[in-house]
Amino acid sequence: MSHTAVLLHSTRRTRGTTVAIRSFVIIILALWFALSFTLGARGAFLNRPGTPPFALLTAVVVPIGVFLSVYWTWRAFHEFVLTADVALLTATQSWRFGGLGFIALYMRGLLPGYFAWPAGIGDMVIGVTAPWVVLALARNEQFAASKTFAFWNIFGIFDFAVLAIGSGAVAPFIFPRLLQTVTSQTVTAAPMRHLPLSLIPTFLVPMFTIFHLIALFQARAVSSAKD
Repeated sequence: MSHTAVLLHSTRRTRGTTVAIRSFVIIILALWFALSFTLGARGAFLNRPGTPPFALLTAVVVPIGVFLSVYWTWRAFHEFVLTADVALLTATQSWRFGGLGFIALYMRGLLPGYFAWPAGIGDMVIGVTAPWVVLALARNEQFAASKTFAFWNIFGIFDFAVLAIGSGAVAPFIFPRLLQTVTSQTVTAAPMRHLPLSLIPTFLVPMFTIFHLIALFQARAVSSAKD
């Protein structure tokens, strides 16, 4: 077999692997969404008043942990992640301007301010700036290796981990005065554990976090290539 034939065979095999992994990822995303929806409909993310929402936190953390484990152990998937369209993944973060909805729900007395304001504003900052980040990537491929791009993605993860999940699910139990006594009149983040809002922490938050991680992994790869 000639050298050209070997290269052609290798290229076809690589493309075939990429297509297979892409199809696998799409199927996993669809099943993940269906599972989050089904569990939300069955009330699986509900918890008794005054107790931490362990089921909800598990739904946030497990997908991210699975992604990291597969990324570090499956070479083909590792390469797939490093060649993903980071501009497209960044563009999807524009949807996070929908964080304005948290503030709207606060205004209607459906969500507490200690959750709605930080989570809503954090999401809106990422959503508003996402198109500009995409434009910077389109103009200069090396922008992916910049500190600005890394900081933007780190802030996006910080928004989820601290401003959203931290303030909504963890802070009330670390700082109980935020809730005082849980009664039917107390406004809490409980609506986030019911459909359709439960899809945000159980599907969208971990998915967008994974997109940020992919961007950071690619930024590191680009930076290493420059050195």
